[in-house]
Amino acid sequence: MPGNSIGQLFRVTTFGESHGLALGCIIDGFPPGMALSEKDLQIDLDRRRPGTSSYTSSRYEQDQVKILSGVFNGITTGTSIGLLVQNENQRSLDYSDIKDVFRPGHADYTYQKKYGIRDYRGGGRASARETVMRVAAGTIAKKYLRQQLGVIIRAYLSQLGNIFCELKDWDLVEQNPFFCPDITKLDALDSLLSSLKKEGNSIGAKITVIAEYVPVGLGEPVFNRLDADIAHAMMSINAVKGIEIGAGFKVVTLKGNENRDEITNNGFIKNNAGGILGGISSGQQIITHLAFKPTSSIKIPGKSVNNDGDEIEVITEGRHDPCVGIRAIPIVEAMMAIVLMDHFLRYRAQCNIKF
Repeated sequence: MPGNSIGQLFRVTTFGESHGLALGCIIDGFPPGMALSEKDLQIDLDRRRPGTSSYTSSRYEQDQVKILSGVFNGITTGTSIGLLVQNENQRSLDYSDIKDVFRPGHADYTYQKKYGIRDYRGGGRASARETVMRVAAGTIAKKYLRQQLGVIIRAYLSQLGNIFCELKDWDLVEQNPFFCPDITKLDALDSLLSSLKKEGNSIGAKITVIAEYVPVGLGEPVFNRLDADIAHAMMSINAVKGIEIGAGFKVVTLKGNENRDEITNNGFIKNNAGGILGGISSGQQIITHLAFKPTSSIKIPGKSVNNDGDEIEVITEGRHDPCVGIRAIPIVEAMMAIVLMDHFLRYRAQCNIKF
């Protein structure tokens, strides 16, 4: 199975399955000389891990990361950084009843048809459990970008179902289980998710990620555009079904004079482009919106077929999130950091730029 790596100069390769022994990744191309410890990585891993609130999967994993290589005396050496997180709370028996059936909305059907075999325990490689290593790798990139360039990458819940959340307070994002920046919406979010959990159902969400203080010049024209690589990275996250940069699909209703970001001596007047022009960062905030589909693993019966082609009814038991978008916040931040880190190294190498 190819396709387990992302990036050119900053390259991240992940491995492992939901119910395997462990998950891991190899990071190639990271510069030497930065202080790095397991404690640095644990903060974002704790933000992502399940079992932290009543609104997420009750699967409880410590997600304690181990740095296997690439760091000596607390400093990165420039060699490959190896990371590992062990799985400790698998309950594979939860999936024994569905090992011969295809769950609607999951990758069971396509994996079986493509490879002729699949790991049915929690979705195997297709599980969102794989993203734990993306978060670990992305946290390293976030630290470097912040220290070297002052880049700040933050994400928040901007919509859950029909509840819209305005960006009112960044500090509030880390103070509630929804990662919501709007205090007036917390009760509504609690009520909706609690009712969905009782119903055995799920809901979709929109996540917005903003990268601030990104220098001008990241990204390459044509096929390696910065926005194209961001879209590629974000669409690789489980359950993401749509992405917008800047004004996104709103541009359909705008006229040219409304959409263009005019420039003065004081900078850009607007940011409909989302901080990227011609595939290259403009120095403005890079703003990206992602649409996450509802969790497909629900307790409401749904039609499907089994391996023999018989029509059946499926109810998915086990421990699942009523909204996968909630735990996606650190994952989205990590993927943005991985892309920006890669393009920063490429820009520095090609244009001989010193920061």
